[in-house]
Amino acid sequence: MLAEIKKNADGRMQKSITVLRAELAKIRTGRAHPSLLEHITVDYYGNEVPLNQAASISVDDARTLSVVPWEKSMVAKIEKAIMTSDLGLNPNTSGNNIRVPLPALTEQRRAELAKVVHGEGEQAKVAIRNIRRDANHELKQLVKDKEISEDEERKGASVIQQMTDKYVGQVDELVAEKEKELMEI
Repeated sequence: MLAEIKKNADGRMQKSITVLRAELAKIRTGRAHPSLLEHITVDYYGNEVPLNQAASISVDDARTLSVVPWEKSMVAKIEKAIMTSDLGLNPNTSGNNIRVPLPALTEQRRAELAKVVHGEGEQAKVAIRNIRRDANHELKQLVKDKEISEDEERKGASVIQQMTDKYVGQVDELVAEKEKELMEI
């Protein structure tokens, strides 16, 4: 029972870290990265699909992404999707290739993005704490049902707390790393 609760909580906390990494990857630093465009959806024969399912996205240089659609008819739709996205990018089209230059970040924009990074970190911490709460509730329920002793519950709660501290520390590291990356010029 205890091992099952611990394993479940550990798996869920690990998923929270994975989600945080994915969210932080979307936040733009000064460098070009294909994941910046992956959340953009484009109309592909009547269906909204992620951009990476309609085109290949690659890095040309530190400040330029290259998008090559699978089909020539998709060039205009992809260009429009990038322009209307919340990223504030202006793609340039030449034939089948769409080049997306990334403007340099201003100091004010860097500070705004740092706040967004902190917000994502806080959301991850809240998710981890909610998982801890659920696990502790399960332990209390086992004691109530007389399936484990109070000593075992305290031991289990201690293990869950150690796990929580470990994952909260990972969140802090990821947030600090992303913030440092944002502040680099």
